[in-house]
Amino acid sequence: MSSTRLPGKVMKPILGRPMLYRQIERIQQSKEINHLVVATSFSPEDDAIAKLCSKIGVKCFRGSLDDVLDRFYQAALIHQPEYVMRLTGDCPLFDPGLADEFVQFFLAGSYDYASNTVEPTYPDGLDMELLTFYALESSWNNANLLSEREHVTPFIKNHPEHFRIGCMENTKDLSAMRWTVDEPEDYEFVCNIYSALYPENNNFNWIDVLYYLENNHDVMKINSGFERDEGYQKSLQSDTEVKL
Repeated sequence: MSSTRLPGKVMKPILGRPMLYRQIERIQQSKEINHLVVATSFSPEDDAIAKLCSKIGVKCFRGSLDDVLDRFYQAALIHQPEYVMRLTGDCPLFDPGLADEFVQFFLAGSYDYASNTVEPTYPDGLDMELLTFYALESSWNNANLLSEREHVTPFIKNHPEHFRIGCMENTKDLSAMRWTVDEPEDYEFVCNIYSALYPENNNFNWIDVLYYLENNHDVMKINSGFERDEGYQKSLQSDTEVKL
């Protein structure tokens, strides 16, 4: 809820429901994801997230606001999973079918960590990361840069000598497309997509979105011009060591 560029974004309504609800609705359609936990903070602002989770019957874990790696690790530790998928709560166009493909890619490659963003080729907003619990725990034990604590997985990517890393790539580079929600224009863009596609097909997929945008170029222009991963770049610029 404490997003600086678009405060309260995860609770902003899309077709009458909070954005986070819409994303959860899509995640629950995945055949490979068998347990979902919303990891939020102890900040009073995030009480709204906890209340939403309680209302719709989704587990919610609350931890540190700034040390997101610790929050993520502690949320997973309770369940002792073999594998953990990380999704961010500002991607309401998450695609469950693509996620299932990604899980199969990860398992076939026997990776410690994989994503579709190491070399981005998918639209920004379809981001997925999958890692072994071992890799997550190793990060939690060893990461000491601010950027590595705030963004969960940079320690792994910074140490490829210790981890088997994979990247699922699309057949066409669509990384210039922006489907995430960080700015008011992003929110307008996503609301437009939902209004156009959801009423006729509440299971619309990312290919449906592509087809819609190909025929509605004006919609794609709504949020063009923003830099990908701006928040992470800001963390790198102010990187310091943190005491654990």
